[in-house]
Amino acid sequence: MQNFLFYSPTEVVFGKDAELQTVQEIQKFGGHRVLVVYGGSSAVKSGLLARIEGNLKTKGMEYELLGGVKPNPLLSFARKGVKQATAFGADFILAVGGGSVIDTAKGIAHGAANPDIDIWEFWCGREIEKSLPVGAVLTISAAGSETSNSAVLTNEETGEKRGLPSDFNRPKFAIMNPELTYSLPSFQIACGITDIMMHTLDRYFTPTEGNQLTDGIAEALLRTAIENGRIAMKNHSDYDAMSELMWCGSLSHNGLTGLGAAADFAPHKLSHELSGKFDVAHGAALSAVWEAWATYSWKEKPERFVRYADKVWGIQKEKPEDAVKAGIDATVSYFRSLGMPTCFTELGIGVQNNETLRELAGRVTGNDAYTVGSFKVIHTEDAYCIYQLANH
Repeated sequence: MQNFLFYSPTEVVFGKDAELQTVQEIQKFGGHRVLVVYGGSSAVKSGLLARIEGNLKTKGMEYELLGGVKPNPLLSFARKGVKQATAFGADFILAVGGGSVIDTAKGIAHGAANPDIDIWEFWCGREIEKSLPVGAVLTISAAGSETSNSAVLTNEETGEKRGLPSDFNRPKFAIMNPELTYSLPSFQIACGITDIMMHTLDRYFTPTEGNQLTDGIAEALLRTAIENGRIAMKNHSDYDAMSELMWCGSLSHNGLTGLGAAADFAPHKLSHELSGKFDVAHGAALSAVWEAWATYSWKEKPERFVRYADKVWGIQKEKPEDAVKAGIDATVSYFRSLGMPTCFTELGIGVQNNETLRELAGRVTGNDAYTVGSFKVIHTEDAYCIYQLANH
């Protein structure tokens, strides 16, 4: 077992009608003036927002609403939220939605606690020293932001999509009722399954050896997500399948599946640049680059891909290279079975010219100011080659 530091302080309230405990949780963590952040109309149409408002009123709590968060959440909207939270005197930020809403809420919390600092400075490396508490009522099983230390924002002025790791990003609580995900469109469920898998795969494909239990947890999570993903795509109201996916989403990104190992996350960085430039769905961008990354990288450590094929897909071959290919093919076929894209054409961005691919590759590494990845260390030229492989 390798050395690690594990910190996951988020209190999880899981199960049917869990959202009825939202106000109790806010009070537990000292909230009195609450800014409620949400996305589009689904929280309104489902009646979820009205139920939460009713509970806030019953307890005599002051609150304001801020709706309109979009996928690939925008820096400008988070800045707008900072202004509203500051003017309102909010002492608690409540996110009602999925990863984009939760990440936006985190950004608002950082900004409201530091009103003299533009929040993008935190995404560019400035250390966070204080923030407001954040709670989440989860409506999409995907990003795992409800228990993670990560938050992603897109600066639409520059086209940059950046992640911010900080323990200040850890929500105080996460309300998780699988029934709240029943009304999701199939595409969103598929994107969520893909994101859950990729948060695990980007930790699983590591150069680190000797983490038997961590590897076993990751493999079990992947098998569970794959199996229940198939069921969920056929029946969005299958409580057991949707509950398994919801818990998989949280565990896939709270650090548990990569304890003691060097994380990779190169596919995430490669996909972030696609989302930043083309505004494509995060899960779709991930599935569109994974085969290209795997094909380019597997020779760094073939035995890892052989184990993946065996432990996750039940594939065993006499020749290691055949097992590697079969494991990659099984993953790509599964993505396709969900209706997810596996290349640029399927992603809907067409075949890009070399100049565009070079630009994207430069963004991945800051034009070789740094590298990404650990399983296969990615320089600008590597990123360019991977984009070329995906560009069909």
